[in-house]
Amino acid sequence: MKNIFNQVDESIYSNAMTFLRQPLVNNPVESDADIVVLGLPFDMATTGRSGARMGPTAIRQASVNLAWEGKRFPWPFSLLKHCKIIDAGDLVFSAGDSAHFCQQVETAVGQLLEADKTVLSLGGDHFVTLPILRAYAKKFGTMALIHFDAHTDTYNNGSCYDHGTMFYHAPKENLIDRDKSIQVGIRTNYKAKDHGFSVINAMQANDLSVDEITTLIKERIGNMPVYLTFDIDCLDPAFAPGTGTPVCGGMSTDKILKVLRGLAGINIVGMDVVEVAPAYDNSEITALAAATIALELAHLWAVKHKLR
Repeated sequence: MKNIFNQVDESIYSNAMTFLRQPLVNNPVESDADIVVLGLPFDMATTGRSGARMGPTAIRQASVNLAWEGKRFPWPFSLLKHCKIIDAGDLVFSAGDSAHFCQQVETAVGQLLEADKTVLSLGGDHFVTLPILRAYAKKFGTMALIHFDAHTDTYNNGSCYDHGTMFYHAPKENLIDRDKSIQVGIRTNYKAKDHGFSVINAMQANDLSVDEITTLIKERIGNMPVYLTFDIDCLDPAFAPGTGTPVCGGMSTDKILKVLRGLAGINIVGMDVVEVAPAYDNSEITALAAATIALELAHLWAVKHKLR
């Protein structure tokens, strides 16, 4: 008799518990996965509207809209035929204990990297990137950073746990090389000469062509190992209202996806999508944008590491 309880579910509304409906694995270090999706439900470092701790669940739920496609348009290959992806669920840490959260992230990501996995992290507020970078730097050394955001996050606020200070601390800890890093979509007060990053601000990004943007990014990062972090507020609030610190004048999802696809071939070693706050979302469009961007990042990784 056919087991009615063990069927493949291709709907876009039911049994949506993991990213792209990929297996939930509680011992990811021992798996044969290429990419491990790790949820980081943390927003204790938020300075604006809270709620990003609910982001990983919302992104996973939205990702089922993408699971049925098989081969993601317009990529010329089927990701899951070349790359094994699993979902490790959400990181467990002592709620409200930021120091313990940092320790848990660095340990968990470090163990996955030691096992030759790549980590695709789902935030959570943007602070989560700092302990991830600490783990990554232990394996890859100082990296280039591609940072999509409305804010530079280079502010010296005097706080150890603040989602606006990560890229002030990261260069000082030699986790990233500012001279090989670039920020895209910035549209809040900044002085590039003061923080050292190359910046394509939002007005420039909206006026430049996709090819011009990708050329500037590739020239900046060179052949270095790259960590790509995507704050969903890089998108204009029209495309991503569900975030804690929305800023008008951002980029469209269409242009962002074209830019990401244009980066195929870069030596991407790690990636995250952060700052989805579903309580402020409309019709899950922010979560869907985040899930789509995360899927594009997985394709970027596969182009470099699985299709060579």
